[in-house]
This record gives sequence, C-alpha cells and structure tokens, in this order.
Amino acid sequence: MRRGIGRPGRGIVGAVAATAVVAGTAGAVHHHQEQKWANQAAEQQSEQQAQQQVYDQQAQMDQMQQQMAQMQAQQAAAAAAAPAATVAAAAAPAAAAPAPDLMAQLNQLTQLHQAGALTDEEYAAAKAKLLA
Repeated sequence: MRRGIGRPGRGIVGAVAATAVVAGTAGAVHHHQEQKWANQAAEQQSEQQAQQQVYDQQAQMDQMQQQMAQMQAQQAAAAAAAPAATVAAAAAPAAAAPAPDLMAQLNQLTQLHQAGALTDEEYAAAKAKLLA
C-alpha cells in the first residue's frame, strides 16, 4: 500500500489538483463577496445622493416660500400706504405743493392700479382729475 497525502491512491498530483480546486473556489467566492460589497456601497451612495437632493429641494422650497411671504408683506404694506397717500394728495390743495410731471403721476396711478391698491373706479376718477 502507498502512503501519500490525502486519500489512498491519489498521490501528490491529486493532492495538488485538489488544493488548486479549493484555492480556485475560495478565490471565486472572495471575488463574488467583494462584488457584493461594492454593489451595496454603490446602492448606499445612490440612496444618500437621492436623500440629499430631496433635502436640497425642500430647502429651496422653504426659501422660496419665505421670499414669497416677504413680498406679500411688502405688497400689503404698500397697498395699505398707497390709498392713504392718494387720499392725502387729493385732499391737499394743488397750489400747496409743486405738481410732479403729468406722465410720472399717470405712471404712479397705473402702478397703484396694477398692484391692486386702487379699484377701477378710483383709478378712473384719479386719472380724469389729472387730465382735467
């Protein structure tokens, strides 16, 4: 009977072949595991990027809403001040203050009307008064 490494009758070549098969299998398993880890890392990175985009978009929306609120507050303040200024200007005698250019007054009236500070009737009356 022969004595060798491994099972009887296989010899050194058989033992080397078995070792090569085991090493090849281990290498393939290791390579597969590395690919799996790489794919998981890529998925996590994609997910983090998507979450960052959602966060950035939400921050932009919040900023836009704040800007809109500020603009609305400014418009409301202008609208509240405009009728009072229009009433005061109408009540003041024309000779007391030098009259600005007619075109500038018409432009101001138009802006007030477009901003909603003057109704159609108020705009028409003020315009007729300027042109009279």
